[in-house]
Amino acid sequence: MQIEECYRLMGADYDDVLSRMMTNQRVYKFNKKFSENSDYKNLIESLSQNDFETAFRMAHNLKGMCLNLGYKELFEVTSVLCEELREGNPKGDIKEMMDNVTVKYEKVLKGIGMMDDPL
Repeated sequence: MQIEECYRLMGADYDDVLSRMMTNQRVYKFNKKFSENSDYKNLIESLSQNDFETAFRMAHNLKGMCLNLGYKELFEVTSVLCEELREGNPKGDIKEMMDNVTVKYEKVLKGIGMMDDPL
């Protein structure tokens, strides 16, 4: 499937990311790197250990990657979680926030998995 179609399915902004990366080859390359990144896994692990400092860093990293790659939906839910973790003493429903992140994260990974290599 073409990258632009995958971006629509992911709820992401293809035009925005293409304007920064300039070619489909770069967009594809950085999407594949995202799918191999361990920040999401580390976020889950740190939350399971109530290590909110590490969880904040992982959420912040994930949020930044989402912004750079145009993953609008995942960026929005990750931003909420990141802000909740910022002070290190979350008061909100972290499980619900993380569930929202997981749904959008899996949607992005599915889209990346369907991308055809533009080479």
